[in-house]
Amino acid sequence: MDEDGYVTIVGRSKDLIISGGFNIYPKELEMILDDQAGVFESTVIAVLHADMEEAALAILVRKEAGPNIDQIQALMKRDVARFKHPRDFIVIDELPRNAMGKVQKNVLRETYANWFNSNSV
Repeated sequence: MDEDGYVTIVGRSKDLIISGGFNIYPKELEMILDDQAGVFESTVIAVLHADMEEAALAILVRKEAGPNIDQIQALMKRDVARFKHPRDFIVIDELPRNAMGKVQKNVLRETYANWFNSNSV
């Protein structure tokens, strides 16, 4: 908050997703995804997309039997602007972390860099 009372939201510029000219803030989606049944934790990353330049890819860490992707997509359709929807969902057992315990989004971006090229979504 500055001296005039204005609040500025800051974050990592690499985390911002610009899809079709719209800004998508991964944390907003992660907070929704983390609250879903079968999701232990989540992260949302930007992945190159032929039509959108970048697209949101949701990576979910399963809890128990795992998440119901259809239910999550229905929730997104109901509660989240269409341009913010992840274009696809991946379910994994754990997120890569550094020595400090932070999620290594750069590793995920490298791992899934061609996701939309090889998985026509």
